[in-house]
Amino acid sequence: MAGAGSCKEPVRVLVVDDSPVARRVITSQLRRDRGIAVIGEAENGIEALKKVLELKPDLVTIDIQMPMMSGLVAIERIMELSPLPILVLTALEDAETAFSALARGALEVVEKPRLESPSYFLAAKVKALAGVKVVSPLRTKEKIAEAWANGTVKPARLVVSRGVVAIASSTGGPRALSMILSSLPADLGAPVLVAQHMSEGFTEGMVQWLNANSRLEVRIAMDGDAVMPGLVHISPSERNMSITRAGRIRLSERRPEDIYRPCCDVLLESVSRVYGSSSIGVILTGMGNDGVRGIASIREAGGYTIAQDENSSVVFGMARAAIERGFVSTILPLDGIAAELVKRLGGQCPPPVCPERSIPG
Repeated sequence: MAGAGSCKEPVRVLVVDDSPVARRVITSQLRRDRGIAVIGEAENGIEALKKVLELKPDLVTIDIQMPMMSGLVAIERIMELSPLPILVLTALEDAETAFSALARGALEVVEKPRLESPSYFLAAKVKALAGVKVVSPLRTKEKIAEAWANGTVKPARLVVSRGVVAIASSTGGPRALSMILSSLPADLGAPVLVAQHMSEGFTEGMVQWLNANSRLEVRIAMDGDAVMPGLVHISPSERNMSITRAGRIRLSERRPEDIYRPCCDVLLESVSRVYGSSSIGVILTGMGNDGVRGIASIREAGGYTIAQDENSSVVFGMARAAIERGFVSTILPLDGIAAELVKRLGGQCPPPVCPERSIPG
């Protein structure tokens, strides 16, 4: 008799790409995993939408640059008619455009696999995202805007002198970061430091996309950069970021024990050492427990710690681990984090930057 759990249904995937070669590589890699079934293929957005409605897959992988209907427009249509998890597979040169797909409902952006790429990475990503609850990409920003308009967001002036905000995030993090940064004022008065798990080569595209939705300047961290109020420093995926006691960024090589890139714990632990009780640590959506040790160090240093709640998280893993171990000062939905940061730093929360609208294609 089969053991318990052996009858679990495979993840049903629709592969969308205009290149027959790319579709062949993607389907070949996915079919090596017995937990995944490729149930169909599409070569453009129009065909993808039709097959989503007919086949009802658990997840769609999709390219951005396609004829007849682009991937961006297809994602919008899918999320309007039949919301489901969408994984964007794209080339590095399309990274900035691909990240705008997150504002339309896609869950994550990774590099399109090549023949020599290990198949386990794509398969693991697909199985992790399949079954994730999906929400309207505009709902959170609209909710923040409504709260600002009706006056419910009126943060008290509880000023943290010489404070810093350090954020750890993973799966679903880019969209969460966009929501938070779009709702922060240009005169926040504190630097923001971010460690976001990311495939190599894609950090620049994410930063360019975040910049378009933020009043603060978002930049890729460089070794030796001064940590300055009004700047958002994003760690490159290829190296770990930490802060020196002189208030400068230090980039170091990844350690053998670092499973995720960049390591969130390295950043948060350095922030706790340098800023102590003036630290604000935020742990967002993501798998695993990277960042939990760092959040603990900020809490132990007298800093303030925030965790994204389960309902607004794409994957409630990192935040859950920090909460269950008692390292979190407050648990908030995504649409409440920006206001809480402004409250802790002093100031007024502006309306969010307008969410992106449809691009014809």
